[in-house]
Amino acid sequence: MSSFDEPISGVAGVGQPLEPAVPRDALEDVVDVSLAGGFIPGGSGGSHRSAYPPIDDYAFLSDCETSCLVARNGAVEWMCLPRPDSPSVFGAMLDRSAGHFRVGPYGVNVPAARRYLPGGMIVETTWQTETGWLIVRDALVLGPWHNNDKRSRTYRRTPRDWDAEHILLRTVKCVNGVVELELTCEPSFDYHRGVASWAYTGQVYEQATASCADVPGAPELTLTTDMRLGLEGRSAQARTRMQEGDEVFVALSWSPLPPPRTFAEAAQKMWATTEYWRQWITLGKFPDHEWRGYLQRSALTLKGLTYAPTGALLAAATTSLPETPGGERNWDYRYSWVRDSTFALWGLYTLGLNREADDFFAFLYDVANSDNGDTLPLQVLYGIGGEREITEYELGHLHGYDGAQPVRIGNDAYQQDQHDIWGTILDSVYLHVKSRQQVPESLWPILERQVRAAIEHWREPDRSLWEVRGEPRHFTSSKVMCWVALDRGAKLAEMHGEYDYAEKWHDIAAEIHADILDNGVNADGVFTQTYGGDTLDASLLLVPLLRFLPPDDARVRKTVLAIADDLTEQGLVLRYRTESTDDGLSGKEGTFTICSFWLVSALVEIGEVQRARHLLERLLGYSSPLKLYAEEIDPRSGRHLGNYPQAFTHLALINAVMHVIRAEETVGAGEFHPAHRTA
Repeated sequence: MSSFDEPISGVAGVGQPLEPAVPRDALEDVVDVSLAGGFIPGGSGGSHRSAYPPIDDYAFLSDCETSCLVARNGAVEWMCLPRPDSPSVFGAMLDRSAGHFRVGPYGVNVPAARRYLPGGMIVETTWQTETGWLIVRDALVLGPWHNNDKRSRTYRRTPRDWDAEHILLRTVKCVNGVVELELTCEPSFDYHRGVASWAYTGQVYEQATASCADVPGAPELTLTTDMRLGLEGRSAQARTRMQEGDEVFVALSWSPLPPPRTFAEAAQKMWATTEYWRQWITLGKFPDHEWRGYLQRSALTLKGLTYAPTGALLAAATTSLPETPGGERNWDYRYSWVRDSTFALWGLYTLGLNREADDFFAFLYDVANSDNGDTLPLQVLYGIGGEREITEYELGHLHGYDGAQPVRIGNDAYQQDQHDIWGTILDSVYLHVKSRQQVPESLWPILERQVRAAIEHWREPDRSLWEVRGEPRHFTSSKVMCWVALDRGAKLAEMHGEYDYAEKWHDIAAEIHADILDNGVNADGVFTQTYGGDTLDASLLLVPLLRFLPPDDARVRKTVLAIADDLTEQGLVLRYRTESTDDGLSGKEGTFTICSFWLVSALVEIGEVQRARHLLERLLGYSSPLKLYAEEIDPRSGRHLGNYPQAFTHLALINAVMHVIRAEETVGAGEFHPAHRTA
């Protein structure tokens, strides 16, 4: 036997015996340090590891009526039923004991890979264990329109070909070896205030239903699978050993629609859901570019944040994810902000996806009119069903994401005066009807009221688009949006044949314009956060994007560069300096990702295309593994902060990416065309 035939498991010095070889079939019994041969150090201990996954580790699923977030370990940790703003049934994201629903290999929590299937909202997770490989696919099911025997009680918009089936479907296939699969479904109703009670509702072990008698109106959750379910207290569980080629499914449903009973039926529903999303994304116009994937994922995310029955758009799918780790800047964003929704239309229009705009304007018509036909004042935000009162309160019994408290439900910002909403509405309507060259007769009274509101209130202080909770002030960006209301209103009036209104509103727009230049620009020629102040505010990046001044105006260039140089941390943009802005809260916050994307667009506008591209590449590098974004980014760690996924961030991404693409395509070849044109 030669020396090459001798098994060696370690390194010995001269005269020292070699350690005995480690048999291959005994590796699972040997600690890692022994196998490492001394080249990999053992754990030293002492480091803090959170029990909560990073915010950007979650996958987002939607059927445009319900949404959920799935952690990397295969657990659904946030889901509210029957609407996204309803109380949670799975809330482990905000408290580790507040309910979860996991499907995955036993004893393994980190997958080998995870992705969205191209062009859709189906998440595929690939698992590797010591003995085999699994592939799990998760989706909220969409299928053909099903309300054919009676009308829907919640659907107010024009019915389409597809509809949500109110089923969370999870399919599993063993593609290699042998893997032990486990299922654990542990709901906790009403934000962890109601205990689940399980009962078998199938013939044998294939189906069970969870209910909560303590919470009036709580949904019933039916779990259907081709595994054998066991009921253990508040949990439904299953475990099975899968071999190569084996397939199983798990379906959680909460409506009278029948769940799948076989894997073949489950596979058909998964295919139908894929077909829906791919048909929808094909309607868009996406450039043949390396950033196409970011544009498509952002468009799909915005679509997933819509609430199809009314046409509302959620600001985000979550509540109380902290803007500061462990801090108090925690808000509920599961509502429809007029501003966020109208800005989101910029992004969808840019990509040719304008059908959602029709439904959103119908939603606006609903909330702006009372039951007797009177026109109502426009609020900052609404419930996704059109609710006008959204009382804010705290859930003191929840631990909060990684200990961040308080956990807030509702949002008192619905009562605030924010003078930018009139401009955002009129800008989006102008964008919407410009190609049609006709203002819908039903919209005109609403538009006229918004212009009159801007005329009446533009001289008054407000709380700005950032919804600060300090004292109202004369925010320059709010005045700019009032100018937008009058400017776009005049153009819409002319389009509608109301020439007297058009002339009058044009004159008032000129008055507001002059007032802003007199009071909102400092001695250095830089736009300031408030009248007479000297503080920067990232919302002033909208000055060139909204065409308040042309991008070659010296004041625009100075403002954009001042924000880029002095309102950034590690190159990413803050909303404002918390130490110099009375926002009614303590502590600092991360950089606001929408502001960084706004800076990309503004840099392109002033001709700094190379600098814009460099910043954009950094921002795209900060995306989650699934190309999703929260509200903020910690510039030092790259950690995502705030509610997730955030509509505002994704719409700004679309416009920033399109700004850079169009600028680079037209360099030396003619005039640059911005992503969002208002004239």
